Formats: sequence, C-alpha cells, structure tokens
Amino acid sequence: MPNPQLSILVVDDAKFSSVMIGRVLSKAGYEDIRFANSAIAALELIEQRPANVLLADWLMPEMDGLELTTQVRQQDEMSDHYTYIILLTGRDGQDVLSKAFDQGVDDFIGKSVMNDQLVPRIYAADRLCGSLQRLMRENRLLTENIASLEMRNLIDPITGLGNTRYLRQRLGDSLRQIGSRGGALCYLTIGLPELPSQRKRYGEHFHQELLRGVAKRLQQLVRPLDILTRLDEAHFGLLTLVDDPSACSPSSFKRLHDGLNLKAFKTSEGFISIKAGIGLVSLDASALPLDPQVIIERAEALLPDAYTTGRIVPLRYRQPA
Repeated sequence: MPNPQLSILVVDDAKFSSVMIGRVLSKAGYEDIRFANSAIAALELIEQRPANVLLADWLMPEMDGLELTTQVRQQDEMSDHYTYIILLTGRDGQDVLSKAFDQGVDDFIGKSVMNDQLVPRIYAADRLCGSLQRLMRENRLLTENIASLEMRNLIDPITGLGNTRYLRQRLGDSLRQIGSRGGALCYLTIGLPELPSQRKRYGEHFHQELLRGVAKRLQQLVRPLDILTRLDEAHFGLLTLVDDPSACSPSSFKRLHDGLNLKAFKTSEGFISIKAGIGLVSLDASALPLDPQVIIERAEALLPDAYTTGRIVPLRYRQPA
C-alpha cells in the first residue's frame, strides 16, 4: 500500500502535464503533492519543506533537471534528508543516462511510457524512501553515540570521521597487509587552503557547518571501504588499498578533485565555493618498511604544487637506494 503522506514535488513548466501527473498520483492514493512551474520555484518550496520524491522534467527553461538535481543534492548535504529524484525525459542513450546518474539522479521515466510507468516508479520510490528514512534515523543515533568514542581519541567530533590518530593506526594496518598479501596503498592528503580565512570571516559555526558538508560530499565520492579522516581545520586524509600501483593515478581520483572544486556548498552564509588541492602518495611492498607518519608528511608536502597547478600531484614512494 502507498504511503499517503509521502511528500511529492512535481516540477514541470507545462501546466497541463503537471495537472495530469497530479491526477494520476492522487488516484493512486498520494495526498501530499505540491507543484512548481520552474526549477527555481521548486528550490523555494524545498527550502520551506523538503520533499521525499522530486519528479521533474529534464528539459526546462532557465534551469534544467540536471542543474536542479545538483542544487537539491547540495541542500541534502547540509541536512539529514535525502530527496529521491526522478526525471521525466524523452532523451535516451547510455552516455546521457550515465551522466545523469553520476550527477545524482535516482531514476528516469520516459515520456512515451509515462502513463504505464509513473505509478509503479513512484511505488518503488515510496519503498526506498521508507528505507532511507530508517537508515537516517539510525545514522543520527550513531552520530549521537560517537561522542563516547571521542574519549578514545580516534573520532573527530565535528564530522564523525576518524582523526589523525585513527589514520596512523589504519595506515600501520594497511602497510602490514600489503607486506604480507601484496597489493598497493594510495594515500591522499586533501588540503583546503581557504578554510582558515573563511573561518575567520564567517565564524566557528560556519566553519563546522562547512567541514560537515565537505565530509559528507567526500563520503559520497569515495568507495565504501576507503578510510576517510579529518586531520585538522583545513586537511582531510583518504586511504585506499588497490591490487596494483597503477590504479593509484591522478585520473583515479579526478572525480574527488572535481567534486570539491567545481560544486559549491550550501551553507547558512549562502553557496560557498572552496579550493581543494590533493597530494597523492602510492607505494607497494617494495617500499617497506615505512613509518606511517612519513607517508602523511610526504603527501602534505605535495600540496603547494597542487594548489599552484590546480591538479592532483602524485608521488610513487620507493625506498632510497
């Protein structure tokens, strides 16, 4: 059975299309349906009250469905909410759809089959939203319990990520693992050189808000088993294990670099852009033995070049002869 209170926002510049969609959804048992005739109007409605499901036309004037998706995801980053986004489209092709999925779209409905697929897709979104809300409630409880772990000095209390001590422990574990089982290690120091000045300008509340936003975005961009940490007020660390050192290339982490530098963060001070530089150190068993602190220091030493060039700066670590 559908959840009558599922919040649905329909965004379409064609009034006739919105009316038809509203009738179909109302007939299916949904009661909380709002309408916007543009992406800008939709964002205003979401600011007032988030939606569980956003159903939007891909092609709209001023701001299309993909741009709307990007801004909604930015709003989601700053709240304990997830908006399930479905685009209505007459476009097809694997490249087009892959690009849209990469920008955060959850599902599509072809306009030619909308009469048949609209209600089943909303039912599916309804079920997933229920699961997502449960997971978010559990995550909030987990976040509240993290404070107790701070006593062990392993967790950063602002972002909930591991801290520098935790990173050193995991680096030590990973070095032992590649020494015994092979493979390679990639370690990235992510520097945010403008954060200290932004903290001074906007204050501590903004600074913590932005740190949490950066942490959430990084978590969305890395693999589930990667180790993501916050090191200090302007640096994050990322540790990942791969089968071959060739996988530790700048191109492997381009999405991470672009995700920080090309998309602004929604904050209480408005949309804020940041500058990020990444130093990348890679090594395999031939570089051992090695102190974890050396890896951290070498990655951080690459940051000035990263800031200057606007690129990820790599270093393949080898033991001196």
